[in-house]
Order: sequence, then C-alpha cells, then structure tokens
Amino acid sequence: MSPFSNPILARAIFMLIVPAAAIILGLILMRALRRSFEADATLPEPSLRNAAGGVPIDLYHTVIQELKQQKHELTVITQAEQRRTRMAENLNQAVFTNLPTGVVVFDIHGIVKVANPAARELLGYASISALSAEELFHGAEVECDASSPALTAADCTSLAGMVRLTLQDPTPLRLRTQYRTPAGQSRHFAITLSQICGADGNPLGAACLVDDVSAFEDIRRQQQLHGQISAELALDLRTSLATIAGYAQQLASNRDPDLSRQIAEDISAEAARLDRHIGGFLTGHSPLAATSAFAGGKS
Repeated sequence: MSPFSNPILARAIFMLIVPAAAIILGLILMRALRRSFEADATLPEPSLRNAAGGVPIDLYHTVIQELKQQKHELTVITQAEQRRTRMAENLNQAVFTNLPTGVVVFDIHGIVKVANPAARELLGYASISALSAEELFHGAEVECDASSPALTAADCTSLAGMVRLTLQDPTPLRLRTQYRTPAGQSRHFAITLSQICGADGNPLGAACLVDDVSAFEDIRRQQQLHGQISAELALDLRTSLATIAGYAQQLASNRDPDLSRQIAEDISAEAARLDRHIGGFLTGHSPLAATSAFAGGKS
C-alpha cells in the first residue's frame, strides 16, 4: 500500500506545501517591492510624477508660469499699442481741428461727412454735416487753375460739379472760385480737390481744401487798377506834352504879341492841368484813380 494513499499523510504534505509556497511568494513580492522602492529613490521627488502621463508636475507648473508671463507681456504690448493709437488719433484730431486751411470731406455720394472749424468759418456755416456739394456751394462758379491742364474752359463750371468729377477721376484739381456766404459776404477761394481711396484702391470720397485768397485777390486787383491808371496817366502825359510842344512851335514862329500871349496862356493852362493830374495820381485823388477805384469796387 502506497503512503500517498493514506489520507492523513496526504493532508499533512498539503499543509506543508501551502505555507512553503506562501512564504516563497511573499519573498518574491518583497524583493520586487524593494527593487521598486530603490528605483523610485533615484528620482528627485518621486511624489511629483503624474501617474497618467508620466510628466513631472514641476515642468507643468513651469510651462504655466511661462504662459502667464507671455500673456502679461502681450497685455503690456497691447496696452502700449492702444496708447500710441490714441495719441496718434488725438494728434490727427488736433491738427485737423487747428488747421488754418478749411478741410471738407465728402463721401462717395457727395455728402459732407466731416469738416474742420476753419472750413465752417470760411464757408459761413455753423454746421455743414450731411449737406450735399450742391447745397454747400450753392451754384458757385469756378475758374480753372493753370496747374490743372487736363481741364478745359468748358469743364470749369460749378464747384459742385468739380466735386462730382473728383469722385470719378483721381486726378487732383486746383481751382479758384468767387464764393458768397449765406450771410452775403463775397470771398475768393483757392480750391484743391483730391480723391480719397481705400486700401483696395476703390474710391471712398473726396477731400476739398479751401484757402481764402481774398486778400491776395484784392492786391492783384489793385495792381491791375494801378496798371490801368498808370497807362491812362502815361497816355494823358504824352498827349499833354505833345500839345505843349505844338504850342511852343507856334510861339516860336509867331510875330503877333497878342497871339503869342494867348499861346503862352494855353501852355500854362495845359501845364497846370498836367500838374493837377500828376499830383492827384501821387496823392490818390486823381479823377482817373477815383474812376478806376469805383470800377474795382463794383467788380
């Protein structure tokens, strides 16, 4: 009979094998745990590792701090750019407001969008926003400037028509016009019209620069009047000298004392008349000067 067939002996063997296997298994597990602890001990901070991805948490925090720093720098740059933009806008607005030359901006439909104070004062309006070119210039006729050779005399009609032409043609126009304000004041303007285009090259409107040249026009008109007076005075002087020369010739060839005395009186009267004309011209009280000044005032 085999000893293994004895149930008591088989139970005893089983009771010995099971604890031995448990002890061996425990030793294996302890050894594995010890190796794991030794491997983890080589890390600087084993508790700071992410179990999911294996990324160190300190690296994660470093990236977050760099992103925050970049965000702060971007905010600072954005604020500085906004300040520069506001400063540029304020400067442009200040220049536009204080510019002594009138500036009127029309949209693509010929309606006034904006105008500086100088333009409102020159044109005689308290507000000109939303006015059309026809309403603003109310039929003012223009004359072409020599710097605009593309325009003919037929093209130079109304100032409002020139604004419409500028909205279609990018060629700058330089014009002169005699303008009458709503209060009835007559002013002479030098006008410069230029087209305003966007970044894509499409027209957005037109800019109109208005410069009051009334004083220069008055000076030019006075110079013309003085030229006319001088020409008339020179003609009068030449006629008087010819008359006096004729009287002198008659006096030289005459033997009649009475006729010689009459010729001498005529020479004296002509010389006195010439002296009055020259003196009046020099003092500004000449009849020719008064007549020309009156004509100039009517023009």
